[in-house]
Amino acid sequence: MSSGSSIGGDSSGSAGGKGCSGLADKDKQKEKARVSRTSLILWHAHQNDAAAVRKLLEEDPSLVQARDYDYRTPLHVASLHGWIDVAKCLIEYGADVNAQDRWKNTPLADAEGAKKYGMIELLKSYGGLSYGQSGSHFEPKPVLPPLPNKCDWEIDPSELDFSNSAMIGKGSFGEILKAHWRGTPVAVKRILPSLSDDRLVIQDFRHEVNLLVKLRHPNVVQFLGAVTEKKPLMLITEYLRGGDLHQYLKEKGSLSPSTAINFALDIARGMAYLHNEPNVIIHRDLKPRNVLIVNSSADHLKVGDFGLSKLIKVQNSHDVYKMTGETGSYRYMAPEVFKHRRYDKKVDVFSFAMILYEMLEGDSPLSGYEPYEAAKYVAEGHRPLFRSKGFTPDLRDLTEQCWAADMNQRPSFLEILKRLEKIKENLPADHHWNIFNS
Repeated sequence: MSSGSSIGGDSSGSAGGKGCSGLADKDKQKEKARVSRTSLILWHAHQNDAAAVRKLLEEDPSLVQARDYDYRTPLHVASLHGWIDVAKCLIEYGADVNAQDRWKNTPLADAEGAKKYGMIELLKSYGGLSYGQSGSHFEPKPVLPPLPNKCDWEIDPSELDFSNSAMIGKGSFGEILKAHWRGTPVAVKRILPSLSDDRLVIQDFRHEVNLLVKLRHPNVVQFLGAVTEKKPLMLITEYLRGGDLHQYLKEKGSLSPSTAINFALDIARGMAYLHNEPNVIIHRDLKPRNVLIVNSSADHLKVGDFGLSKLIKVQNSHDVYKMTGETGSYRYMAPEVFKHRRYDKKVDVFSFAMILYEMLEGDSPLSGYEPYEAAKYVAEGHRPLFRSKGFTPDLRDLTEQCWAADMNQRPSFLEILKRLEKIKENLPADHHWNIFNS
């Protein structure tokens, strides 16, 4: 507990809760002395009096963690003013370099806001991190690009050619356009100018960029760069000419088992890569619209749109993440997400089952229901009915396991890959399926 928060609580308790006034007076005196020492060390830190700070710490080393009513420590005070000697003394006595005040600012955030460069170096050398609102003692600084250094992926917006651009998608955050960058067709996610100052939108944008920068896989849409230093903020990825799986299924209807399995293998490969431990990326919005087709011959698929994804560091493979809430699209949503329960990476396996079902049936799962009603129906324990002859017993078993109500019963994507490969080996040649599907 901080000194600041205990000041208000203990003094009132000691005044009314003791039978003996002598004891109460002693407690009051102790508390007064404690408060005055807290004020003293903060004052001396403010005054750049390293000798006085050291003397106080020699008498009472616990004062290094003293806090005022705004939960600011002596190190916060020294960092804001750039008093190096005071900071060194406090760190020597075990000051928490990443203590947060009531604005959630660390000492380093204060030093950066006040442009105290010597202090910034000192705090960083002791593991200081910069986070918080940066709004306690100075104007909030503009949100920095996703990574602190000038990145080789930062794109100058003048290099983007929108002269023959076409709208690919639209959302509440902005729009996705086909444009050209250095002569190459690209997909550009452009944040609405009106939202370019919205802290949460910027935070989500930075999060998605930070995530995409790390991804390299043939079944994951390739990030090319971003515009983070000028407005509007933009995220640039490769443009895939084949469109998305949703549109493809709308035009083609049900797929032959061999095509559906090949598509499922591509999706599962991309997802197995994303789910690789210890840095697991949970997609949380896996659906046909977010599965993209590389070209018009539709021989290769990639998983895209990581706007809702979460990067989780896993301690062990049985971790359940403390994430709740309706995230993603209702029709493909796992029941535990709809019910606001704790969930893990197996939510993506459930969504995968729904996509596999749609590829073989040629119709979206529970198409007779509105999306929200479909999710509710699924959360109550129901599942779509198998109608297509394309569902071999093996494929049906796999789909049922992937959408199991108990997420622990669902296989991992690595297991799914093994099983799909086996099913593919045992499939009869495609022309036999025409007899069943005619």
